[in-house]
Amino acid sequence: MSMIGAIGGGYGMFGGYAASSTSAAEAGKPILNPNESTQKAPGKTSSPAECETCKNRKYQDGSDEMVSFKSAQHIDPAAAGTRVRGHEAEHVSNAYKEAAQNNGKVLQASVSIKTAVCPECGRVYVSGGTTATKIKYENEENPYQKARKSMDRQGLVGNNVDLAG
Repeated sequence: MSMIGAIGGGYGMFGGYAASSTSAAEAGKPILNPNESTQKAPGKTSSPAECETCKNRKYQDGSDEMVSFKSAQHIDPAAAGTRVRGHEAEHVSNAYKEAAQNNGKVLQASVSIKTAVCPECGRVYVSGGTTATKIKYENEENPYQKARKSMDRQGLVGNNVDLAG
């Protein structure tokens, strides 16, 4: 029986890849992102633990609503998904509040979370999110709305007549 493994040794704990015996700290490189892998992906300039880009990544909201992240803030890459989903939920909540205050109805609210790959270390990270909402407002003063109500009334008159009793 023959076994094929990584060059220079047997199998490490990553299923076929030999683990490096020197860590980033031993090689003289600072660990910028603790609790991250010190393995450098092929073709990348650093490992996730040493990635300057991930350490300095900031998130900022570009909408005109009063929500979190109006000023640029750093989020730990492990918590970015949860924080971005929570932020987008603020936009959905604001849409429901606005509809309730202005005699409207939320027809649709959807959130999409975007991901990207860090060019320095190859880590997949949450790069942002988008919220789309559709709100229908009733306008009783609109002549078209009045005409529609009149047409609806004509079609509904007599629908609930009880002739038996």
